[in-house]
Amino acid sequence: MANTYTQIHIQAVFAVKYRAAVIAPDWKDELYKYITGIIQNNGHKLLQINGMPDHVHVFFGMRPTQGLSTLMQQVKEDSSKWIKSRGFLRHQFNWQEGFGAFSYSRSHVSAVCTYIEKQEEHHRKKTFLEEYEELLKAFEVDYDERYIFKPLI
Repeated sequence: MANTYTQIHIQAVFAVKYRAAVIAPDWKDELYKYITGIIQNNGHKLLQINGMPDHVHVFFGMRPTQGLSTLMQQVKEDSSKWIKSRGFLRHQFNWQEGFGAFSYSRSHVSAVCTYIEKQEEHHRKKTFLEEYEELLKAFEVDYDERYIFKPLI
């Protein structure tokens, strides 16, 4: 789009269905590279990606050429198919329905990158649900607890 100039920084958070801790250390980096490729192939700029065995954080500069829901649907669908095709798990893999997305100003980029980079350290102190609810509250996002990421079975 000619004459379109933007600076949009989004942190998206999404979880494995039922928050099952199945993203293994021996293939998580491959998964993150695959997700990075999806984001970049759609014209966006990945700034940081990391997560835990049950969820992923992606932080990227978003271009206004695509809707956020469309991008996240593609990330989740394509990465889910990729995980299945690679045979990493003996059972069905699915991402949880929905995602969280939070916007940041340019002055927060470095801090958000560091926060995502240090996920393992961060989660020694709090659970994913505690982290996620803190983000929702900090950004004053109204939410219905019935639709928050489903608990472990």
